[in-house]
Amino acid sequence: MKLCRFAEDRLGLVEESGVRDITTALDVLGCCFPYPLPRHDILIANLEKVKARICELAPSAPVIPLHGLKLLSPVANPGKIVAAPVNYRRHLEEVRDNPELHQGNPAHTASIQSIGLFLKATSSLVGPGEGIALRKLDRRNDHEVELAFVIGKEARGVAASEALKYVAGYAIGLDITIRGAEDRSFRKSPDSYTVLGPWLVTADEIPDPGALDLSISVNGETRQSSNTRYMILGVPELIEFASSFYTLYPGDIVITGTPEGVSPIAPGDVICARIEKIGEMQVQGRAA
Repeated sequence: MKLCRFAEDRLGLVEESGVRDITTALDVLGCCFPYPLPRHDILIANLEKVKARICELAPSAPVIPLHGLKLLSPVANPGKIVAAPVNYRRHLEEVRDNPELHQGNPAHTASIQSIGLFLKATSSLVGPGEGIALRKLDRRNDHEVELAFVIGKEARGVAASEALKYVAGYAIGLDITIRGAEDRSFRKSPDSYTVLGPWLVTADEIPDPGALDLSISVNGETRQSSNTRYMILGVPELIEFASSFYTLYPGDIVITGTPEGVSPIAPGDVICARIEKIGEMQVQGRAA
């Protein structure tokens, strides 16, 4: 099942013929929650209920052409965005070889096992239809295409052998980066610097996330092209690593690192990211 959010927070079921507006399936969530609000995304936490309701509603739901829809992030309220630095060996090598990328900071050239993961601000999250508002244009802004996955149930101290049971689904992630000497989470957290989309592909459709082609082009020129088999830590290992430090909640987003080929983007650039079995998303850059 491919689920998207579009327009003014509508929920859609993506099919070959277009998008079925199945927003009324959200009635299974109820309407009121006491303060404080839960730490998780309530749609993802109740995904099986929502999917069952979608199956009931979909045959009679109106179909809207996908072309022209403003696609939002398929997850509205993640508790956190977890990111994996230098998680492809050839990208680690290119960072080590290029002073523009490492900026003389030893933390930028160490292995993921030694420097760990980092967090991005949830306020940086947008969907492909919202575009990227580039800032600090006197500095280099880079694209990074990444497989993203969404946690489906509370995970704490999970072994890699059990980890895929905790995944709700997969999406394409763009981790946009301002180059500099500051901490990664600071340079990667401006508004719109995390793009998630174009929809959420539920985990049953991707039994093996460790063998997916991924690529990105800018203005029609291919910049990155690789396969998730080259990740240093795969999806199960990332869940094991992250959940050994903190609890993962439904709706938490994990972006898994980028392969070699990162390069600058500028206002006006059209970025097209693709991942096998998920699809592709087109994102426009603009000046903030």
